[in-house]
Amino acid sequence: MEAVSAQVLSHYRSELVERIRANGNMLSAGDLTVKLAKEFGFCYGVERAIDLAYAARKYFPAEKPIYLLGEIIHNPEVNDQIRNMGIQIISPKPTTEEMDRLHSGDVVMIPAFGTEVGTRKKLEDKGCQLVDTTCGDVMSVWKRVRQYSKENVTSIIHGKAKHEETKATTSQARAYGSGHYLVVFTLAETDYVCKYILNGGNKAEFLDKFKGAHSEGFDPDADLKAIGVANQTTMLRGETEEVQRRLKNAMIQKHGAGEIEKHFRFFDTICGATQDRQDALEKLLREPLNLLLVIGGYNSSNTSHLAEMGEAKLPTYFIKNAAKMVSDTLIGHYDQHKGKEVETRDWFPAGKVTVGITAGASCPNNLIEDTIRRLFELRGISVKKLLDS
Repeated sequence: MEAVSAQVLSHYRSELVERIRANGNMLSAGDLTVKLAKEFGFCYGVERAIDLAYAARKYFPAEKPIYLLGEIIHNPEVNDQIRNMGIQIISPKPTTEEMDRLHSGDVVMIPAFGTEVGTRKKLEDKGCQLVDTTCGDVMSVWKRVRQYSKENVTSIIHGKAKHEETKATTSQARAYGSGHYLVVFTLAETDYVCKYILNGGNKAEFLDKFKGAHSEGFDPDADLKAIGVANQTTMLRGETEEVQRRLKNAMIQKHGAGEIEKHFRFFDTICGATQDRQDALEKLLREPLNLLLVIGGYNSSNTSHLAEMGEAKLPTYFIKNAAKMVSDTLIGHYDQHKGKEVETRDWFPAGKVTVGITAGASCPNNLIEDTIRRLFELRGISVKKLLDS
């Protein structure tokens, strides 16, 4: 890890970003001002995962293949860099064909989101050497969910059922005990569960509504009598707290306040770095801004929530890199509601403009620098001259 730290730093650091941070997180020239959120970009868990990937490639002989389960983190540029180092990417849940390619002693990297219990067991049974980059905050959630399971408590997980982290977490809920799990994503889904807890309902409709988001054999009539709330670590804290509050109130109404400890558990499992970035953006959004740029991978959960926060306040553009700013009249950006990249014209106002910038925990500083340079370039201003002056 120590041997590769300089290499990692050279790939992803940004002198420009560091200078802007030292200057109160702001850079101005002409009629353009750029303001950075106080907290943004790589978190400790992401840095550790990348460091481990670089270290693994240096540690093992060059001729020895290294495989990675899916993406190391949710950032296309970083994953391309990992691929360019000769690390081969296979499915997060390897197919039979991919498992057949692996041999005893082969190196397999587990990404920062973790992997499912069954996948890990298959790799161990195969005799693979595992390089586990799972984030410590994710493992804290697993510990809580396993505890629920051992106590025959159903885990209600606030998250995205198809996200790699949530899949890994749900596998923990069934591996070490008799508990079940149910994944809820929205407050509307939470309210549906609350109504079922209080009044019962159509079991077949319930199971169909949450198809792919509950454990095998889950029975809402039997398995919602004792529940424990956990969450995907990158969700919005306020929304997770609201999920917890509504479910707790439903259990109090159903069983009484005096019995709540028998029927309801809760543990705060929001990642600290995720919360820091959300808090910093909330503070930035209180300042006068004309627009917000959110930089990161389109499949990054924590980045998508930053974009949601911005959209609620002002024009917000979720971009994966500076190249998406085609011109001052055209930008390509991700529309979360449509689930695809779209183009917007006349996005960059003429005259005096203040642009807010933040980035997800999987976005390196060099991509943030590229974005800042491009913004000034669109105004005909050289950042190099600006910094040299």
